[in-house]
Amino acid sequence: MDPDTIRASLQSHDRALYIKSGWIRHPYITLGPDGYYYLTGIQPNEGDPREVENPYNIGLGDQSIVGNQVRVYRSQDLIEWESLGVPFSIDDTLSAKKAGKSPSRIWAPEIHWMPKVEQLSEVNRIPGVDQMSGYWALVHCPQNVASLAISNDSELARPWSHPMGSKLGQRHDPSLFTDDDGTVYLLWRNTMIAPLSKDFTHYTSEPVRIDPSGTRPGPNGSPITHIGHEGATMIKVGRKYVHLGTAWSTDQIRKGSYNLYYCVADNITGPYGPRKFAGRFLGHGTPFQTKDGKWWCSAFFNANVPPLPREGIETSDLGDNAQTINEQGVTIVPLDVRVLEDGEIYIRAKDPAYATPGPDEAQKF
Repeated sequence: MDPDTIRASLQSHDRALYIKSGWIRHPYITLGPDGYYYLTGIQPNEGDPREVENPYNIGLGDQSIVGNQVRVYRSQDLIEWESLGVPFSIDDTLSAKKAGKSPSRIWAPEIHWMPKVEQLSEVNRIPGVDQMSGYWALVHCPQNVASLAISNDSELARPWSHPMGSKLGQRHDPSLFTDDDGTVYLLWRNTMIAPLSKDFTHYTSEPVRIDPSGTRPGPNGSPITHIGHEGATMIKVGRKYVHLGTAWSTDQIRKGSYNLYYCVADNITGPYGPRKFAGRFLGHGTPFQTKDGKWWCSAFFNANVPPLPREGIETSDLGDNAQTINEQGVTIVPLDVRVLEDGEIYIRAKDPAYATPGPDEAQKF
């Protein structure tokens, strides 16, 4: 989209915006301490010609163009993007440091700003890290090379330390959530959750599984209890914990639309309420707030065929294949995030093409 359209629509907060081209999956957007929005995600390695030659590569199987680098961009306005290069790669993982260079790909990277800590006992300090100025934490998968890496200072750059070492464990789709009291939690595998020590050297309690209440019928007749199968993350709205997860609309892998769902609890470990629908085509997106407080969610191309037109998509049954309206690149979709009069949390995409569960949706909302 042209800059003027994006700029106006960021204010009106009523339509999806295509803000950046280029091959990417699971785009993660966060607002840094310097007023920049930072963007990363699954990408090919820098300079890989297949990014242009094969724009609708699905990123899976032997033909995948997913690389082993974490590429990062920043922007003051979500319009003009500056590349920060490759601040992290497979060579920076703990597994590579122990066993030499690994050819493994890097999946689902996230970067989290860790605010400065004014008071820390010596036992809680991370060696070599300037916690008085703040620092970055980076997580990624696949689980055999998963990392929780810490930058030395406020620069999103090498060198990276791994305070947890092998105690991190094998973690699929790890994500971080920082609570109001400063406690940092790791979420993974849709969904386990555990708090981390202040120095990021260990878990401070055993992992707990969090699921929505109730069940839904699965494709094979067995009840499904989990929120989805990947892309778990968490935000806080008011005093409520909002657990978000990703699943295909049909509850069958790569059939239907790739959607975002949520459930809500008063306590971080639950119990959580029922599974609710947040948005179609928003699977493994990042809910984030712009500087003016508006909520958005990132979205991306995840399908087996090129994007479908928006027209009539609300009533289109997509259940026979993996399909989307998202173009390859980064789209952001406005979210309606509210605390209702009865105290319940309401989250729903505002753009009509994303706001309605399709006919292929397995769960009835």
